[in-house]
Amino acid sequence: MHTEPLGHPDWAPPDPVGNPHRRDHGWAGRIDRWEVTIAQALADSGYATGMWGKWHLGSEPEERSPVDFGFDEAVWCPRSADEVLWSMQSYFPEGTVTSAPYAGEMQIPMEPEPIYSRKKGAKSEVIATYDAKFRADFDRKITEWAMDFMGRAKAAGKPFYMFLPYTQVHIPPIPDPEFAGKTKRGNWADLLTQMDAFTGMLMDKLDELGLANDTIVVWTADNSSEVTYRAPAMDPDPLGGQWKGFCGPWRGGYVTSLEGSNRAPCIIRWPGKVPADRQIDGMDMSDFLLGNAEESGRDRVVCLQGNRLQAVKWRQWKAHLFQQDDAYSTWSPYNVPHIHNLEWDPREEHEVGFPHAWVLHPMAAAVAAFLKSLALEPPIKTGTPDPYLSPKPGELRVEEHIQLGVITQFITTIVKTHKEGPPPATGFQSNTG
Repeated sequence: MHTEPLGHPDWAPPDPVGNPHRRDHGWAGRIDRWEVTIAQALADSGYATGMWGKWHLGSEPEERSPVDFGFDEAVWCPRSADEVLWSMQSYFPEGTVTSAPYAGEMQIPMEPEPIYSRKKGAKSEVIATYDAKFRADFDRKITEWAMDFMGRAKAAGKPFYMFLPYTQVHIPPIPDPEFAGKTKRGNWADLLTQMDAFTGMLMDKLDELGLANDTIVVWTADNSSEVTYRAPAMDPDPLGGQWKGFCGPWRGGYVTSLEGSNRAPCIIRWPGKVPADRQIDGMDMSDFLLGNAEESGRDRVVCLQGNRLQAVKWRQWKAHLFQQDDAYSTWSPYNVPHIHNLEWDPREEHEVGFPHAWVLHPMAAAVAAFLKSLALEPPIKTGTPDPYLSPKPGELRVEEHIQLGVITQFITTIVKTHKEGPPPATGFQSNTG
């Protein structure tokens, strides 16, 4: 859960203090260094770990790179791929610009997105500029690097954990030359074919190494469909400039609480079984995934937008506390929760009303427990200096109690003075997911 700036949800402005790639200060779009990642947990257990692709968890290459969170090696683009569009615009400034008179003569760097490479124990290295040409080749390179990593891990006799966040499909949709025009259905269709083919190359490599039956493969998406209608995006605009996605029977796109946002594809291939690791967060669903249980064990999901509890799901029921139809619209609170039955109404267009208001009671019980947990262990505020220290008894102060219908929200802050304050934020921020 994080906030991102105005405009496209993946955009982040340059840091004004002089480092063009240090864009995290005061920004919530980063992972805090005290977190324990899957890569860290598995590295501590003797796994080789590698990551290639999109790293949208921090732009500081020496402090919040994949290598700082448990990966032995990584090649990544910080933030997101839509910055590739910048250098395709004839009016994009090169070098630095000023923002007088308010920022005085401050030189604000406007440089293209870098591609970083780093290995454990070494400094990061900029190996390329993330422009249109590199974007066309990036996912193929990602696949090849990953296959090489698997081969090296097998030769060393080590188990491995590999994180491969492909950069496609995402704007701008620029296919690999082998797949450009292949489907005759446009760039998006070409990219889907490309992604399927690259996934197949990875699966074939597992077969070649004799590891297919000993490897868990999780194939999933981190977002729902794009909601953007923007034309043109550059000049000239060979990409069409329109990227409106489709979520099947569900309504809405990403960064809302509608089902078109909440639901993303996930396929898990797990031929073998492994002992359960230490639970860091979440819940054990192995029995459900292996077919040994009829239900997952989770019957409630809370939907947050920024720090706002926006909707609650319980079984097939869903209650919206706010209205927001897409990433670009504002949100407004409902006077009473709007209740939907997702089995009858997957697009969330028709309320079921008061006859079914009883579903708010199990929802309220679950949400109250969740919100109390946030009061006891508050989320880390943007700009909190590292290293983060968890609160001790007496360091929490309740600031406010808000009654939202049958739900009570608890808000607390940490009463603690750090030796140094957080660096200044950029001033641009919005509550997009």
